[in-house]
Amino acid sequence: MRNKLLITLAIIGILAGFVSAYVYGIKNKPQPPAFNPASNPYAKGIYANGIIESSQSSGENINIYPEVAGVVSKIMIPEGHHVRVGTPLLMMDDSLQRATANQQKAQADSALAQIGAAKASLKVLLDTLDKQKKSYELEPKSVSRDVLDTAQNAVEVARANLDVAQKQYQASLRAYQTANVLLSKYVIKAPSDGTALSINTAVGGYISPQGSYDSYTGSLSPPIVLGNLQGYLGVRCYIDEILIHRLPAAAKMHAHMFVRGTNIDIPLEYVREQPYVTPKIELSNQRTERVDVRVLPIIFRFAKPQSISLYPGQLVDVYIGEE
Repeated sequence: MRNKLLITLAIIGILAGFVSAYVYGIKNKPQPPAFNPASNPYAKGIYANGIIESSQSSGENINIYPEVAGVVSKIMIPEGHHVRVGTPLLMMDDSLQRATANQQKAQADSALAQIGAAKASLKVLLDTLDKQKKSYELEPKSVSRDVLDTAQNAVEVARANLDVAQKQYQASLRAYQTANVLLSKYVIKAPSDGTALSINTAVGGYISPQGSYDSYTGSLSPPIVLGNLQGYLGVRCYIDEILIHRLPAAAKMHAHMFVRGTNIDIPLEYVREQPYVTPKIELSNQRTERVDVRVLPIIFRFAKPQSISLYPGQLVDVYIGEE
């Protein structure tokens, strides 16, 4: 009985071994890739990292900094909002500067009142001098020469006082105008038409001409970034210095952009190049990568497709070639 049990267990073990070998030997078919990797569409294409940005006739996005420092009291537009040139974007607390401007205005008003008083005093003295001169012409003995000289001197002093009052008024007026101009700097306005790409501050935050402190990166960022999202988007590519000699002529240059994580391929239109080779940067956070590797920036553009959402700051793969 015991031998039969051992034989049965051995047979079961052997069968289990065969089943396990069969099951574990089955090869699973690999899943298809979520998207095809970017492939070079040109026979001698050049690969480059690219970053999408708003389309500008020159330069990059518009980084807006305040001309004065202060605490943000009001943000007047949301991110993604399209604005016209001159539209107020952000307001800072201007209570101290407004008090200064009001004080300068009061001083200018006081100086203007002093001008009125000086003019009135001068008129009285001129009338007195005129009467004394006429009396002297009718009867020389009615008014002494000393009285005439004193009256004439009083008129000259009054004229000098009026001149001083006018100069004080002009100085006070210029100080008030300067304070008023400085007061207007506490409202940041759009320097051109564009879309608010990012607002890197909040009500109650402190901003200065150096920017606003970013609590995530620990660096200073522009309080507002403005760009042009109407019509075209731009793509800035950085060509490694060892590949620059392989670039085709501008008139024959073509490029294709591949959106990462998708199978989308978008043809690009050549716009311009920045003819100055600069140190290579890491596009994700704009830090210098290696100072001994230099790149040439080339700018392309494309019409924004309706079928996919693309945004400035998005990294893409670009192949440049000649067709």
